[in-house]
Formats: sequence, structure tokens, C-alpha cells
Amino acid sequence: MSFGARLGSFYAAFLAVYGVQIPFWPVWLEGKGLTPTDIGLIVAVTVGARMIGNPLAAHIADRSGERRRPMLALSALSLAAYGLFAFTDGFWTILAVSVLSSMLFPPMMALGESLTMSGVARIGIDYGRVRLWGSLSFIVTATLSGHVLVEAPPQAILWLVLATVALTGAACLILPDLRSDAAPVAAGLPIALVMADRRLLLMLAAAGLIQGSHAVYYAFGTLHWEAAGYGDDVIGLLWALGVVCEIVLFAFGRALLCRVDAPRLLALAGGLAAVRWLTLGATTVLPAVIAAQSLHAFSYAAAHLAAIHIIAASVAPGLSATAQSLYAALVMGFALGVMLLVSGPLYQAIAGGAYFAMAAAASAGGLAAAVLASRK
Repeated sequence: MSFGARLGSFYAAFLAVYGVQIPFWPVWLEGKGLTPTDIGLIVAVTVGARMIGNPLAAHIADRSGERRRPMLALSALSLAAYGLFAFTDGFWTILAVSVLSSMLFPPMMALGESLTMSGVARIGIDYGRVRLWGSLSFIVTATLSGHVLVEAPPQAILWLVLATVALTGAACLILPDLRSDAAPVAAGLPIALVMADRRLLLMLAAAGLIQGSHAVYYAFGTLHWEAAGYGDDVIGLLWALGVVCEIVLFAFGRALLCRVDAPRLLALAGGLAAVRWLTLGATTVLPAVIAAQSLHAFSYAAAHLAAIHIIAASVAPGLSATAQSLYAALVMGFALGVMLLVSGPLYQAIAGGAYFAMAAAASAGGLAAAVLASRK
């Protein structure tokens, strides 16, 4: 199996977990008797837990230069942690297990991204063409999960998650053991070396606002559409539609970056994310929802593609895992966690109107990216 195919298998397995968890985990939590505020708090705190797990795993990886072996260890520990959900009952036990699983599972993506960008630099593989297999897997899993849950009880969601976590561990077994030079100990902590780059910090702020603006969608998108009268099968297809557009963006990402540099692409993503959330906040009419979902290509995929390429251009290979972990911790951890923390009370108070606050955050992220683009 080729280098790219093995990496693609990892992305496919890893994002299959989120193909179940992102659309339907709030339904599982609701089935356990939790309120929207409880759900928002749990999702926010567990996303924030990535800020502990990601830097720690990246520090170990950059100090050793290894990627595959830490990912194998994390996959085994993650399966054990997710298995504990079968024994939870009530807010506090669910919160505790959620924190544990969120410290162990997400760091695999940062290490996988570092491994992939090493392949981009050394072999010339196309990042977008590898990454799109994860998006395709998300579509298939979200769609199939939606159909399964039309008949199955909410408890089935946990078993689907466990199956996909186990699949991720299997994919880690076949990853290439490509190593980077270890980060030099005398130069200081890897995280300090990475955070000394002010342009990188500005990118993290811009990406954090844009990706964080997905909070209401991730936590309450499914519940909002259920309240509007859509069934789980239709909701699964709506989630899948967004990712179809994401796949197209990734497939043509290299060509797009030849025409629009990464900072400008990040700014464009912020502007179109704002349009998406304004639309979803204003209406639940199906044609408008479909149009808004197509903008996932930019609100998520273009923003992510731009950020990954900015990181690759900004840091040395021996610091790549740390840089990727900072992106995961600060953007997909801290920023998204704060927005999720706010989204629970917002959604409980004004329902779909919470999307308007997300539009404001995305606009601010787009402006920050525009400032970054002006600094050469």
C-alpha cells in the first residue's frame, strides 16, 4: 500500500468517529436526560480538554521524532476510555469520562497531520487529496448513522462510536513510520519556539474565531433541525452535503492555493462562514439550509487547508507536531470550547438566533486573516 493510501486510511478511520459523534452525540446526551445547557457545557469542557492532551502528545513526539508509536498508544487508550461511557449515568460521570476520552483521542489527528505534512515535504504528496478520504468517510458514516438511528434507540450511538474508534486503532497499525529530527533540547521547549512566531499566533487567532464559530452548528445543529421537523435520515444527509462540498475543496485545494495564497484564503473562509451562519439563523427552509451547508467547503475546509499550509511554511519539521498540536489545542480546543460554552445558554434562550453570534465571530476571524495577509 502506498504512503498516501496508508495516510488516507488513517484519516478515513479517524473521521468516521466524528461522522457519528458530531451529528449525533448530542442526541445520545439528550437521551441520558441532559439539558441543552448541560450538553453545551460537556461539549465545551471536553473540547477544552484537548488543550492538555494535544501539547503533551506533541511534546513527546517532537522530542523523539516519532509519530506512529505515540498514535498507536493513544488509539488503545482511547478505546478503553470510550468504553467507560457504557457505565456512566448522570451529568458528572459523563463529564469525567468525556474529559478523559477528549484528552486521548484528538491528539492522534495532530500527529497524523504532522506525518502527512512530512510526506508533502519529502515525497510531494497532495495534502488535500489525502485528507479528503477522511471527509468522504465522514459523509458515509453520518449518512449510515442517520439511517440506523431512524429505527435504533439513542443508545446505539455509543456502540457506533466504539466501533469506529477501534477501526482507527487498526488504521494506525499500517501507518508509515516516517520520523523527523528530534527537536533540539538546548534550543528550549518546542512550544516556546513555535509561539515566538507572531504571524503564526495571528493565524491561530483568525482560525480560532472562524472554526469556533461552528459551535452552535456542532452542538445544536441536529437538535435545531429536529425541532424544525426534519427526520434523522434527512439530517444525516444535510451533514453529508456539507462534507461533500468539503471534499471538492480538498480535491482542488492545491490548484486553489496556486491562485489565492493561504492567508487570503483564510480571510475568504471567514467571510463566507459569516454568510453561512446568518442564513441558518434566519431560516430553516430546506433550500436555504442546503445553500448554507454548501458553504462548509469554505467555513471549515478552506480555513483548515489555509491554516495547515501556513503552519508548514512557518515552522521547522522538528517542531511540526507541536505546531499542529497548538492549532488543535487553541483553535479546535480553546476557541471552539469557549464558543461551545457560550452556545448552550444562547441556544436555550434564543434557539436559532444563536447563529447570529457565530456570524459575528466568523467576521472577526476573517478580518484578522486579512490583517495577516497584508503582512508579508
